Formats: sequence, C-alpha cells, structure tokens
Amino acid sequence: MSPLRAEQLKQIRDNRKEQIMNAALKVFARRGFIGAKTNMIATEAGLSEGLLYKYFKSKDELFITLVEQAIDGSMEVFQLVYQFPGSPLEKLRTLSKHILDKENQDGFLLVHQARTGDCIPEQARQLIQNYSNRRYAEQLIPLIEKGQQTGEFISGEPSELASCYIKVLSGLMTLSLDIEDESLPEVDWLLRLVINPIVHVQEQNKK
Repeated sequence: MSPLRAEQLKQIRDNRKEQIMNAALKVFARRGFIGAKTNMIATEAGLSEGLLYKYFKSKDELFITLVEQAIDGSMEVFQLVYQFPGSPLEKLRTLSKHILDKENQDGFLLVHQARTGDCIPEQARQLIQNYSNRRYAEQLIPLIEKGQQTGEFISGEPSELASCYIKVLSGLMTLSLDIEDESLPEVDWLLRLVINPIVHVQEQNKK
C-alpha cells in the first residue's frame, strides 16, 4: 500500500471515529448512560451498529472516552483564562461566554450524567471524582484575587467566590436536558455574583 493511500485511509478512519463520538455525545447527554443504546448512537451517526463496534469495543469504552475528552477540554479552557486579553473582569467574561455557548452544553451535560447517573463505568466515575468543581474553582482563585486588587470584584474569600461561581455556572449548563427549549442567561447576570456593584454601574452607564 502506498504512503498516500495509507494516509487517506487513516483520515477516513479518524473522520469516522469523530463522527461516532459526536453522535454519542448528543445521545449520552440527553439520555444518560443507561438510556443510551448503541443502536441510537449508530442511527444518530448515520452508520450501522456493526461499524460502530469496529471503532469502540463497547458502550462503556465510548462513554469513558467522551468523559475524558470533555474534562480535558474544559480544564484546558480554564487554564487558558489567564491568556485572555483584558482585565480580570474581562477575562472572566470571556471564559463565561465560552462556557455558556450552546455548542459546549453537551459536554457539560455528559459530565453531569457521569456525576449523577446510575451504573456509570467505574473509570468514568473516577475521572469525575478527580476533576470535581473544586479543581475548576482552584483555577480561578488567582483571577479572583487579582480582580479584588483592581477593585473589579467584591471582597470576600477568593476560594469561596470562585467555588460559588463555578457551582452556579455548572448549574446553568445542566438545568434542563431539553436543550432545544432551554435558553441560557446573559453572561452579565452571572457576573453579578462577583462583580463590584460600583464597577457594574459604571459599565451600565457606558452602554
């Protein structure tokens, strides 16, 4: 087999695997681990169920892979918050807009299913336990501290403010599994949890 042909086949396999994972993410997010069936995933992907098993040995393996991917992706975004442009408030606003984007909701719903569902594969449950809301909140503590120093954020224990913010943010993303009908709030409403009221008024006056 020529190198070009081998590369083309690999690209086809990679595309097919991504197709399956995207379909599985939608099905798991809406139906949970128990409610999701491999034939549902295959139908969502537009493939045969037999072809699905050529890429993943079991529903468990597919679910674990997706949970790991969702956690790694969300953690990476939180770690990048300090590279966002602007002040601490602007950085937090950018982060919140990214997370509250409807395109990211399936990932949060998947993690929610893994955290609260029954009969979840043990490996997936361990992944969730290792990356609790506290781990995400810890990423925001230096940002909260900096924002307090600049006067943008309210006073208080930074770890508690970060934890409260993450809990509310996570709750907003998992309010409803009926994604098509569930609208997410404006980011500025969420920012009121931590923003200095004086700064909020100043921002409103600029609009």
